[in-house]
Amino acid sequence: MKKNKSLFIILGSGLLMAILFVIGMKMYKGQESERIETIVSDNFKTLVADHAMKKGNPEAKVFVVEFFDPECESCREFNPYMHSIMADYEGKIQLVMRYAPFHGNSIFAIKILEAARKQDKYWEALEILYQHQPEWGNHHNPQPELVWNYLPRLNIDVEKLKSQMEDPAIQKIIEQDQIDGKTLDVRMTPTFFVNGKLVEPFGPDELRMAIDQALKGL
Repeated sequence: MKKNKSLFIILGSGLLMAILFVIGMKMYKGQESERIETIVSDNFKTLVADHAMKKGNPEAKVFVVEFFDPECESCREFNPYMHSIMADYEGKIQLVMRYAPFHGNSIFAIKILEAARKQDKYWEALEILYQHQPEWGNHHNPQPELVWNYLPRLNIDVEKLKSQMEDPAIQKIIEQDQIDGKTLDVRMTPTFFVNGKLVEPFGPDELRMAIDQALKGL
């Protein structure tokens, strides 16, 4: 009888601890969400930086900020969904691209994107990097040098691009995005914000819901 009583006490204590943990996590996430929203409201450019590459309606009142990594498999897999979302909400949203380089060759790839931007080939370069990511960005056997085989298809001046990659301004963009990402507690890619609110949990349906809610609030 005493053993059963002790067992019930142990089980009850464990259940109570689990409940308290869940409550604590919800409170923490709520406080963290409020903290991020305060940061965004106080400094809009923490999310929508002047230097960030943008797509969509520049006059849109709903902005979708994506922190991404060109070497991230999840970013690559989500890219088609993002194309669909941009088409379905054409004229209603603006997409803002921010960098979160978490992989070994991420900065190399980002410098290529920014140099391609100088030749008006940013989006084309991003697409081709995603297309061939399993080759150049294979996490078990990365071969970033393969990228040089893909870029000529875009009519990019590769030799000029290699020089443009060394522009100190590009490094500053990367560093600023890393600082802002840390401030906003970006820990994974892709991470999305819609009008300053973190989209959580992450997914295409959740992103659409967040956009719909933002549009309704206008």
